[in-house]
Amino acid sequence: MIDFILTLKPIYQVLLATLFTWGMTALGAAFVFTTKNFNQKFLDSMLGFAGGVMIAASFWSLLSPALEMAEGGRFPSWFTVAIGFLLGGGFLFAIDKLLPHLHPNAAIETAEGIQPIRRKRSTLLVLAITLHNIPEGLAIGVSFGAAAIGSPSASVASALALAIGIGIQNIPEGAAVSMPLLRDGLSKEKSFLFGQFSGMVEPLSALVGFLAVASIEPLLPFALAFAAGAMIFVVVEEVIPSSQEEGNKDLAVMSSMIGFTIMMILDVALG
Repeated sequence: MIDFILTLKPIYQVLLATLFTWGMTALGAAFVFTTKNFNQKFLDSMLGFAGGVMIAASFWSLLSPALEMAEGGRFPSWFTVAIGFLLGGGFLFAIDKLLPHLHPNAAIETAEGIQPIRRKRSTLLVLAITLHNIPEGLAIGVSFGAAAIGSPSASVASALALAIGIGIQNIPEGAAVSMPLLRDGLSKEKSFLFGQFSGMVEPLSALVGFLAVASIEPLLPFALAFAAGAMIFVVVEEVIPSSQEEGNKDLAVMSSMIGFTIMMILDVALG
């Protein structure tokens, strides 16, 4: 399978990778067809797992290679990466304040963004997961872009490892939308449909990241750090807190540890 992917043009590699991650979101959303009852512990453990994967991916797949690529540049490598990281977090902070959304497990009264209460709960939940699919898509696009321009610190195998890791943690993200909607009374079919919608943004944001670094090569270390900052913002602001709101703190923490370990192994083994 990897040999086949290597024969594809880089832009097709990006599209194939993000179609995979979108498919994993749909797989997670499909959990509504396997259970009649909403399982809060299951959801919280999966959210914790997703947080661990995202933290590991931010360092092993994004920040570490960004620091290597920035060596010998006009500015110290730490400066370029630090600026990109902070601006990535700032970018998601701005979207978080503007985009109406509702965190999993949260009451409708706590919805954030511009005029969120005027929107349906289902729409707000989809928008919340869509919010943190943006940096995930960017990360995949930038990683494949780095490999496409021949950066010595990047490879298609490393980008694939990132896509696999993000795909794995997209399973709980899909479930984080569909299962609460099922609990709220929507049919299994509608809950699944809304759940998988949240993954649609990843191919689009991946293309943006890929085209940006492929067109402007010096942007690469900054872009990797930018994607990492955006991802860490989402983890700290939404994913980890949501996993602990219902009292399953220990379960969520251990799931995060497992997620981090799996993503670290994937990146080191395949990258």
